[in-house]
Amino acid sequence: MRNTVFMSDASMTTHAGSEQRVPRKQVLSWALWDWATQPFNTVILTFVFTALYLTSDDFIKPGMDHDKGIAELTSGLGLAMTIAGIGVALVAPVLGQIADRTGKRKQWLGWMTVLLVVTMLSLYFVEAAPKYFVLGVGIIAVGTIINEIAGVNYNAMLVQVSSPRTMGRVSGLGWGLGYIGGILALVLVVVLDAMDWFGMDTSNGMAYRMIAIGCAVWTLLFAWPLLAYVPEAPAAPRGASGGFLHAYVLLWRNVRQLWREARPTLWFLLASAVYRDGLAGVFAFGAVIAARAYDFEDTEVIIFGIAANLVAGVSTIIAGRIDDYVGPRAVIITALGGIVVAGLAVAFLHGLGAITFWIFGLVLSGMVGPAQSASRSLLARVSPLGREAEIFGLYATTGRAASFLSPGAWTVVIAITGATLWGTLGIIGVVLAGLVLLLFVRTPADRGAAARPVLSE
Repeated sequence: MRNTVFMSDASMTTHAGSEQRVPRKQVLSWALWDWATQPFNTVILTFVFTALYLTSDDFIKPGMDHDKGIAELTSGLGLAMTIAGIGVALVAPVLGQIADRTGKRKQWLGWMTVLLVVTMLSLYFVEAAPKYFVLGVGIIAVGTIINEIAGVNYNAMLVQVSSPRTMGRVSGLGWGLGYIGGILALVLVVVLDAMDWFGMDTSNGMAYRMIAIGCAVWTLLFAWPLLAYVPEAPAAPRGASGGFLHAYVLLWRNVRQLWREARPTLWFLLASAVYRDGLAGVFAFGAVIAARAYDFEDTEVIIFGIAANLVAGVSTIIAGRIDDYVGPRAVIITALGGIVVAGLAVAFLHGLGAITFWIFGLVLSGMVGPAQSASRSLLARVSPLGREAEIFGLYATTGRAASFLSPGAWTVVIAITGATLWGTLGIIGVVLAGLVLLLFVRTPADRGAAARPVLSE
């Protein structure tokens, strides 16, 4: 399958915006980073550590009603993710701008990858007791910030390993490999659980704590090819230096310049912020809904996670090829519409039992990846030359500026209804709002390849 996602040349693709030809090894090395870091998203954030451990009975305060205790844990998780979003919004575009100016995208990505590994290792110290809940969600919030900043530079490197004609399929390859990596990580968890952890004492949350260690080792094993084989981006030919605080002055100047000279890019950043936060909510809280609203057993949640990642991986790789032919905007709109319909079914067809979540949860999973991948493709196509990391930093910031929407809607709806299930409506409402906004946005990349702007100095 890997051989089918590139241009007809058997060994090369063309660098976006130039005639430089990039070896396939560099393309695959870039895509493998998604595989390497996916356990943090799939195992830690979505299906295992938060859904089955941090929001479990072990962390309910003594004497608290069970349902209220679970609601407090799930809403507390939402609050931590909201705080993490604020942190990303404050620093992502500035760090991206600095990486562009200095030509150190890969260096920043490397350091953030190391810090992400350290974060996962530190989850070993989160024991199964209420007093450790704040520590657990705090570490995960920090890891989320680190992962997002790493993603800014990783996304910006897409233009180094693709051409305007192949951005959709290369972006889809990265997302697809990430989902497939998530499958294997979840399979390993299931196997270890089936073998009763080879007789290891799993009390005090030890099984989950060891899973976090395993995720850290996985990232170390598979992240290095990008750092070894993908060359560093050249520094942007814009001399302005200055300190960290001065970077905010430059950022404001650059945003005004985008408004004057590349306004569709700015409108897309704003519109996508809303729906992308809804997409993040689908994966952040999907397993929580399965475990706490549909009463899935731990093994069922993990098996669902495997199926969800398989569906997401295949659909994203296929959608990447469609992106290159019909344009990323059409892919995004179709995917968001599917998410809204499937999400409403999860909420209102709950009475039909687990089959509802199996069917429509998998539909949700199959739509999220294509929307994410096509969004990255669209922005890469319209990012000004030499400003990719800064633009993807703004991409992260606009998303995180709106990141209170999904966890906030989730938290408020649960607080009002007292039931985790109805938090689904909060997330779907955010996706729907983003879809409506996107319908009013047009960019030069709507139908695929576009001439990338070069802004005036």
